[in-house]
Amino acid sequence: MFKGLLIENDEAGYRTSLQDIDDQRLPAGDVTVRIGFSGLNYKDALAITGRGKIARVFPMIPGADLAGVVEDSTHPDHRTGDRVLVNGWGMGERHWGGLAQRARVDGDWLVPLPARFTPEQAMAIGTAGFTAMLSVLAIERHGVTPGDGDIAVTGAAGALGGVATALLSSLGYRVVAITGRPQERDYVTALGASEILDRADFAGPGKPLAKERWAAAVDVVGSHTLANLCAGTRRRGIVAACGLAGGMDLPATVAPFILRGVTLAGIDSVMCPRQERMEAWRRLGTDLDLAKLGEIAHQIGLDEAIEVSGRLLAGAVRGRVVVDVNRF
Repeated sequence: MFKGLLIENDEAGYRTSLQDIDDQRLPAGDVTVRIGFSGLNYKDALAITGRGKIARVFPMIPGADLAGVVEDSTHPDHRTGDRVLVNGWGMGERHWGGLAQRARVDGDWLVPLPARFTPEQAMAIGTAGFTAMLSVLAIERHGVTPGDGDIAVTGAAGALGGVATALLSSLGYRVVAITGRPQERDYVTALGASEILDRADFAGPGKPLAKERWAAAVDVVGSHTLANLCAGTRRRGIVAACGLAGGMDLPATVAPFILRGVTLAGIDSVMCPRQERMEAWRRLGTDLDLAKLGEIAHQIGLDEAIEVSGRLLAGAVRGRVVVDVNRF
Protein backbone atom coordinates (compact mmCIF):
# COMPACT_ATOMS: atom_id res chain seq x y z
CA MET A 1 0.00 0.00 0.00
CA PHE A 2 1.07 3.58 -0.59
CA LYS A 3 -0.50 6.98 -0.08
CA GLY A 4 -1.49 9.20 -2.98
CA LEU A 5 -3.95 11.79 -4.18
CA LEU A 6 -6.64 10.07 -6.20
CA ILE A 7 -9.04 11.82 -8.57
CA GLU A 8 -12.34 10.02 -9.08
CA ASN A 9 -15.16 10.95 -11.44
CA ASP A 10 -18.27 8.80 -11.32
CA GLU A 11 -21.93 8.93 -10.32
CA ALA A 12 -20.86 10.45 -6.99
CA GLY A 13 -19.23 13.37 -8.82
CA TYR A 14 -15.72 14.69 -9.40
CA ARG A 15 -13.50 14.63 -6.32
CA THR A 16 -9.90 14.38 -5.16
CA SER A 17 -8.83 12.83 -1.86
CA LEU A 18 -5.76 11.45 -0.09
CA GLN A 19 -6.08 7.67 -0.03
CA ASP A 20 -4.24 4.45 0.74
CA ILE A 21 -3.77 2.73 -2.63
CA ASP A 22 -2.89 -0.90 -3.30
CA ASP A 23 0.34 -1.45 -5.27
CA GLN A 24 -1.55 -3.79 -7.57
CA ARG A 25 -3.49 -0.83 -8.93
CA LEU A 26 -0.37 0.80 -10.37
CA PRO A 27 -0.51 1.08 -14.18
CA ALA A 28 1.67 -0.83 -16.62
CA GLY A 29 5.32 0.15 -16.94
CA ASP A 30 8.79 -1.34 -16.74
CA VAL A 31 10.13 0.82 -13.89
CA THR A 32 8.68 1.33 -10.41
CA VAL A 33 9.88 4.46 -8.60
CA ARG A 34 9.76 5.19 -4.90
CA ILE A 35 8.93 8.90 -4.97
CA GLY A 36 10.52 11.39 -2.62
CA PHE A 37 9.22 14.68 -3.97
CA SER A 38 6.78 15.92 -6.58
CA GLY A 39 5.56 19.37 -7.57
CA LEU A 40 2.30 21.23 -7.90
CA ASN A 41 1.91 22.80 -11.33
CA TYR A 42 -0.89 24.98 -12.69
CA LYS A 43 -2.08 22.03 -14.76
CA ASP A 44 -2.03 19.77 -11.69
CA ALA A 45 -4.15 22.28 -9.79
CA LEU A 46 -6.67 22.33 -12.63
CA ALA A 47 -6.89 18.54 -12.46
CA ILE A 48 -7.15 18.37 -8.67
CA THR A 49 -9.92 20.97 -8.48
CA GLY A 50 -11.72 19.81 -11.61
CA ARG A 51 -11.59 23.32 -13.09
CA GLY A 52 -9.92 22.03 -16.24
CA LYS A 53 -10.35 18.88 -18.29
CA ILE A 54 -6.85 17.62 -17.58
CA ALA A 55 -7.38 14.06 -16.38
CA ARG A 56 -8.55 11.90 -19.28
CA VAL A 57 -9.06 8.58 -17.50
CA PHE A 58 -10.26 7.79 -13.99
CA PRO A 59 -9.29 7.12 -11.33
CA MET A 60 -6.17 9.25 -11.79
CA ILE A 61 -3.23 10.25 -9.62
CA PRO A 62 -2.33 13.83 -10.59
CA GLY A 63 1.17 15.25 -10.84
CA ALA A 64 3.27 15.92 -13.94
CA ASP A 65 6.55 15.64 -11.99
CA LEU A 66 8.34 13.23 -9.72
CA ALA A 67 11.81 12.60 -8.36
CA GLY A 68 12.84 9.48 -6.52
CA VAL A 69 14.71 6.19 -6.54
CA VAL A 70 14.19 3.19 -8.80
CA GLU A 71 12.63 0.42 -6.73
CA ASP A 72 12.23 -2.21 -9.44
CA SER A 73 13.16 -2.23 -13.13
CA THR A 74 13.15 -4.46 -16.19
CA HIS A 75 14.39 -1.59 -18.37
CA PRO A 76 18.01 -2.00 -19.56
CA ASP A 77 18.99 1.60 -18.72
CA HIS A 78 17.76 1.70 -15.12
CA ARG A 79 18.75 -0.29 -12.06
CA THR A 80 17.42 -0.51 -8.53
CA GLY A 81 18.75 2.42 -6.52
CA ASP A 82 19.19 4.82 -9.45
CA ARG A 83 18.15 8.42 -8.71
CA VAL A 84 15.74 9.54 -11.43
CA LEU A 85 13.18 12.16 -12.34
CA VAL A 86 10.24 12.32 -14.72
CA ASN A 87 8.19 15.21 -16.02
CA GLY A 88 5.50 15.32 -18.68
CA TRP A 89 4.66 12.33 -20.90
CA GLY A 90 0.97 12.63 -20.00
CA MET A 91 1.47 11.91 -16.30
CA GLY A 92 -1.55 13.11 -14.38
CA GLU A 93 -3.54 13.11 -17.62
CA ARG A 94 -3.52 9.60 -19.13
CA HIS A 95 -0.98 7.94 -16.83
CA TRP A 96 -0.83 8.01 -13.04
CA GLY A 97 1.44 10.82 -11.92
CA GLY A 98 3.75 11.89 -9.13
CA LEU A 99 1.53 13.12 -6.29
CA ALA A 100 1.88 9.80 -4.51
CA GLN A 101 4.55 7.73 -2.80
CA ARG A 102 5.02 5.33 -5.69
CA ALA A 103 4.75 5.35 -9.50
CA ARG A 104 5.17 2.86 -12.31
CA VAL A 105 6.26 4.35 -15.62
CA ASP A 106 7.84 3.67 -18.99
CA GLY A 107 11.59 3.59 -18.44
CA ASP A 108 12.15 5.65 -21.59
CA TRP A 109 10.56 8.59 -19.77
CA LEU A 110 13.16 8.64 -17.01
CA VAL A 111 16.02 11.12 -16.83
CA PRO A 112 18.95 10.54 -14.45
CA LEU A 113 18.82 13.04 -11.61
CA PRO A 114 21.64 15.56 -12.25
CA ALA A 115 24.37 15.09 -9.64
CA ARG A 116 24.18 18.73 -8.65
CA PHE A 117 20.55 18.47 -7.50
CA THR A 118 18.86 16.78 -4.60
CA PRO A 119 15.44 15.28 -5.42
CA GLU A 120 13.85 18.23 -3.62
CA GLN A 121 15.82 20.74 -5.72
CA ALA A 122 14.92 18.87 -8.91
CA MET A 123 11.25 19.27 -8.03
CA ALA A 124 11.80 22.91 -7.13
CA ILE A 125 12.66 23.15 -10.84
CA GLY A 126 10.11 20.61 -12.09
CA THR A 127 8.05 21.03 -15.22
CA ALA A 128 7.98 24.81 -14.76
CA GLY A 129 11.75 25.18 -14.68
CA PHE A 130 12.25 22.55 -17.37
CA THR A 131 9.86 24.46 -19.65
CA ALA A 132 11.67 27.69 -18.85
CA MET A 133 14.96 26.09 -19.90
CA LEU A 134 13.43 24.84 -23.14
CA SER A 135 12.32 28.43 -23.82
CA VAL A 136 15.82 29.75 -23.16
CA LEU A 137 17.29 27.12 -25.48
CA ALA A 138 14.85 28.18 -28.22
CA ILE A 139 15.97 31.80 -27.80
CA GLU A 140 19.63 30.76 -28.00
CA ARG A 141 19.06 28.59 -31.07
CA HIS A 142 17.41 31.56 -32.73
CA GLY A 143 20.70 33.41 -32.32
CA VAL A 144 19.60 36.02 -29.78
CA THR A 145 22.53 37.11 -27.60
CA PRO A 146 22.61 39.38 -24.52
CA GLY A 147 23.85 42.23 -26.68
CA ASP A 148 20.78 42.09 -28.94
CA GLY A 149 18.40 43.69 -26.46
CA ASP A 150 15.94 43.03 -23.66
CA ILE A 151 14.08 39.78 -23.05
CA ALA A 152 10.47 40.06 -21.82
CA VAL A 153 9.16 37.44 -19.41
CA THR A 154 5.50 37.26 -18.42
CA GLY A 155 4.26 35.69 -15.20
CA ALA A 156 7.60 36.53 -13.62
CA ALA A 157 6.29 36.05 -10.06
CA GLY A 158 5.13 32.53 -10.91
CA ALA A 159 7.12 29.33 -11.12
CA LEU A 160 7.91 29.19 -14.85
CA GLY A 161 8.42 32.92 -15.25
CA GLY A 162 10.54 33.06 -12.13
CA VAL A 163 12.93 30.35 -13.31
CA ALA A 164 13.07 31.94 -16.78
CA THR A 165 13.98 35.28 -15.19
CA ALA A 166 16.69 33.67 -13.05
CA LEU A 167 18.15 31.70 -15.97
CA LEU A 168 18.19 34.57 -18.46
CA SER A 169 19.71 37.02 -16.00
CA SER A 170 22.43 34.52 -15.06
CA LEU A 171 23.27 34.17 -18.76
CA GLY A 172 23.74 37.93 -19.08
CA TYR A 173 20.41 38.97 -20.64
CA ARG A 174 18.57 42.06 -19.45
CA VAL A 175 15.16 40.82 -18.33
CA VAL A 176 11.98 42.90 -18.46
CA ALA A 177 9.58 41.17 -16.10
CA ILE A 178 5.84 41.47 -16.66
CA THR A 179 3.65 40.67 -13.66
CA GLY A 180 0.25 41.47 -12.20
CA ARG A 181 1.58 41.29 -8.65
CA PRO A 182 3.18 44.63 -7.72
CA GLN A 183 3.70 43.36 -4.17
CA GLU A 184 6.27 40.90 -5.57
CA ARG A 185 8.50 43.59 -7.06
CA ASP A 186 11.38 42.95 -4.64
CA TYR A 187 11.14 39.18 -5.22
CA VAL A 188 11.19 39.49 -9.02
CA THR A 189 14.08 41.95 -8.84
CA ALA A 190 16.02 39.51 -6.64
CA LEU A 191 15.57 36.85 -9.33
CA GLY A 192 17.37 39.12 -11.78
CA ALA A 193 14.77 41.36 -13.44
CA SER A 194 16.14 44.77 -14.48
CA GLU A 195 12.74 46.32 -15.20
CA ILE A 196 9.19 45.45 -14.16
CA LEU A 197 6.06 46.22 -16.17
CA ASP A 198 2.39 45.89 -15.24
CA ARG A 199 0.59 42.92 -16.75
CA ALA A 200 -2.51 45.08 -17.20
CA ASP A 201 -0.75 47.03 -19.95
CA PHE A 202 -0.66 43.85 -22.06
CA ALA A 203 -3.95 42.19 -21.12
CA GLY A 204 -6.26 43.99 -23.55
CA PRO A 205 -6.48 44.41 -27.33
CA GLY A 206 -3.45 46.17 -28.78
CA LYS A 207 -2.10 47.41 -32.09
CA PRO A 208 -1.10 44.96 -34.83
CA LEU A 209 2.41 46.42 -34.56
CA ALA A 210 3.78 48.26 -31.54
CA LYS A 211 7.08 49.96 -30.83
CA GLU A 212 9.97 47.49 -31.05
CA ARG A 213 10.90 46.82 -27.42
CA TRP A 214 12.58 43.40 -26.94
CA ALA A 215 14.70 40.96 -28.88
CA ALA A 216 12.84 37.96 -27.48
CA ALA A 217 10.14 37.02 -25.01
CA VAL A 218 8.98 34.09 -22.88
CA ASP A 219 5.20 34.01 -22.43
CA VAL A 220 3.16 31.90 -20.01
CA VAL A 221 -0.12 33.79 -20.48
CA GLY A 222 -1.37 33.51 -24.06
CA SER A 223 -4.36 35.45 -25.44
CA HIS A 224 -3.97 39.26 -25.74
CA THR A 225 -0.73 39.22 -23.75
CA LEU A 226 0.96 36.95 -26.27
CA ALA A 227 -0.42 38.99 -29.17
CA ASN A 228 0.95 42.21 -27.64
CA LEU A 229 4.33 40.62 -26.98
CA CYS A 230 4.60 39.62 -30.64
CA ALA A 231 3.57 43.12 -31.71
CA GLY A 232 6.36 44.65 -29.61
CA THR A 233 9.14 42.22 -30.56
CA ARG A 234 12.06 43.59 -32.54
CA ARG A 235 12.77 42.63 -36.12
CA ARG A 236 13.87 38.99 -36.47
CA GLY A 237 13.13 38.37 -32.81
CA ILE A 238 11.46 35.36 -31.24
CA VAL A 239 8.64 34.76 -28.77
CA ALA A 240 8.58 31.44 -26.91
CA ALA A 241 4.96 30.53 -26.08
CA CYS A 242 4.78 28.08 -23.19
CA GLY A 243 1.60 28.76 -21.23
CA LEU A 244 -2.08 29.67 -21.34
CA ALA A 245 -2.86 31.17 -17.93
CA GLY A 246 -4.73 33.99 -19.67
CA GLY A 247 -6.48 31.89 -22.30
CA MET A 248 -5.92 29.59 -25.27
CA ASP A 249 -6.94 32.16 -27.87
CA LEU A 250 -4.49 34.28 -29.86
CA PRO A 251 -6.21 37.49 -31.05
CA ALA A 252 -3.27 38.62 -33.18
CA THR A 253 -2.55 39.63 -36.77
CA VAL A 254 0.15 38.34 -39.08
CA ALA A 255 1.83 41.77 -39.12
CA PRO A 256 4.71 40.97 -36.73
CA PHE A 257 5.50 37.79 -38.62
CA ILE A 258 5.46 39.06 -42.19
CA LEU A 259 6.58 42.67 -41.63
CA ARG A 260 9.26 42.11 -38.98
CA GLY A 261 10.08 38.45 -39.42
CA VAL A 262 9.18 37.65 -35.81
CA THR A 263 9.17 33.95 -34.95
CA LEU A 264 6.53 32.46 -32.66
CA ALA A 265 8.01 29.28 -31.16
CA GLY A 266 5.78 26.80 -29.37
CA ILE A 267 7.39 25.08 -26.38
CA ASP A 268 6.19 21.53 -25.74
CA SER A 269 7.44 20.14 -22.44
CA VAL A 270 5.06 17.17 -22.32
CA MET A 271 6.26 15.11 -25.29
CA CYS A 272 9.68 16.70 -25.65
CA PRO A 273 12.16 14.17 -27.13
CA ARG A 274 14.60 12.54 -24.73
CA GLN A 275 17.72 14.11 -26.25
CA GLU A 276 16.31 17.62 -25.72
CA ARG A 277 15.26 16.68 -22.20
CA MET A 278 18.75 15.55 -21.32
CA GLU A 279 20.23 18.76 -22.71
CA ALA A 280 17.73 20.94 -20.84
CA TRP A 281 18.43 19.23 -17.52
CA ARG A 282 22.17 19.38 -18.18
CA ARG A 283 21.93 23.12 -18.74
CA LEU A 284 19.79 23.58 -15.65
CA GLY A 285 22.58 21.87 -13.74
CA THR A 286 25.13 24.42 -14.96
CA ASP A 287 23.16 27.65 -15.47
CA LEU A 288 20.65 27.89 -12.63
CA ASP A 289 21.74 29.70 -9.47
CA LEU A 290 20.73 27.40 -6.62
CA ALA A 291 20.50 30.37 -4.27
CA LYS A 292 17.76 31.81 -6.49
CA LEU A 293 16.12 28.39 -6.66
CA GLY A 294 15.78 28.57 -2.90
CA GLU A 295 13.87 31.83 -3.29
CA ILE A 296 11.58 30.43 -5.99
CA ALA A 297 10.33 27.30 -4.21
CA HIS A 298 8.59 26.39 -0.98
CA GLN A 299 7.55 23.01 0.34
CA ILE A 300 4.23 21.51 1.43
CA GLY A 301 3.04 18.07 2.50
CA LEU A 302 1.00 15.76 0.30
CA ASP A 303 -2.13 16.42 2.35
CA GLU A 304 -1.87 20.17 1.68
CA ALA A 305 -1.86 19.90 -2.12
CA ILE A 306 -5.64 20.00 -2.50
CA GLU A 307 -6.05 23.26 -0.55
CA VAL A 308 -3.00 24.90 -2.14
CA SER A 309 -4.36 24.05 -5.63
CA GLY A 310 -7.19 26.53 -5.16
CA ARG A 311 -4.81 29.28 -4.11
CA LEU A 312 -2.48 28.51 -7.01
CA LEU A 313 -5.31 28.94 -9.53
CA ALA A 314 -6.29 32.21 -7.83
CA GLY A 315 -2.79 33.59 -8.43
CA ALA A 316 -2.09 33.71 -4.69
CA VAL A 317 1.01 31.47 -4.70
CA ARG A 318 4.49 32.79 -5.36
CA GLY A 319 6.96 30.69 -7.30
CA ARG A 320 7.17 26.93 -7.26
CA VAL A 321 5.41 24.49 -4.91
CA VAL A 322 7.40 21.36 -3.96
CA VAL A 323 5.41 18.47 -2.49
CA ASP A 324 7.00 16.11 0.03
CA VAL A 325 4.89 13.03 -0.71
CA ASN A 326 6.00 11.36 2.53
CA ARG A 327 4.69 14.20 4.70
CA PHE A 328 1.00 14.32 5.52
